[in-house]
Amino acid sequence: MTNSVFIDASFWVVYRDETEVNHAAAKRVLNDLFGRRVHFATTLPVICEIYATFSRRRRLREQILEDFWNNPVVKIEDVSHKDESAAIEILRGNSDKTYSLCDALSFVVMRRLKITQAVSFDRHFRQFGGFDIMPEKIS
Repeated sequence: MTNSVFIDASFWVVYRDETEVNHAAAKRVLNDLFGRRVHFATTLPVICEIYATFSRRRRLREQILEDFWNNPVVKIEDVSHKDESAAIEILRGNSDKTYSLCDALSFVVMRRLKITQAVSFDRHFRQFGGFDIMPEKIS
């Protein structure tokens, strides 16, 4: 999956919410990736975070399902029990950090699939290290 980019919830929330400060940056990054015909990977826990953010906004919550479900350029990766255990170990080994369980699951899935790039506005992806995070600079 070396031609894949991992989608984090923070990025997609900013992309879909036009009131977000970094909305224009998210659109630029996504347009560039679409132009390069990149495929995207994410997990159901990430989609759950995005959907929950927009759960009270009918049009956006429906758009989120359309964005991810049965989209040929997005692969929703399964999270295994082994992935869950590895994520718990990341959390236990980094108790000084405020990673969410969803973040830790994302890190584990990315490593397993050898995905080196992610789109995220979450500082935890940069803090964890080992991945190229887009956009590089945020407002």
